[in-house]
Amino acid sequence: MNVDRIVTIVGILAAVVAVFLPLEWWALILLVVGLVGGFVSPAPDMMTRMAYIVAAVGLPTIANSLDAIPQVGGQLNAIFDNFAVVVGGIAIASFIMMLKDRVMGSGAAE
Repeated sequence: MNVDRIVTIVGILAAVVAVFLPLEWWALILLVVGLVGGFVSPAPDMMTRMAYIVAAVGLPTIANSLDAIPQVGGQLNAIFDNFAVVVGGIAIASFIMMLKDRVMGSGAAE
């Protein structure tokens, strides 16, 4: 099992557990999971980085429509909102890695 898969599983589990186990540190925990995922395996190209940014912005917007589902809509909305924080961490880490490569060079012949 590779690191991408492990970070994704941990992110999903943390997003679900955060809904049912109140803890004031969940936002930071979810962000750190995303940052670890983004730094360990940064997005290889611009389109992937852009997809992470669009997902981080769009996922909470789409999740808000889940509130219309009786009984479970609020929990589903919260789970997707939490996972959007993980995706946002991945997007931030990818952006930082891209900036580092632009400033320091990516190791290719310059």
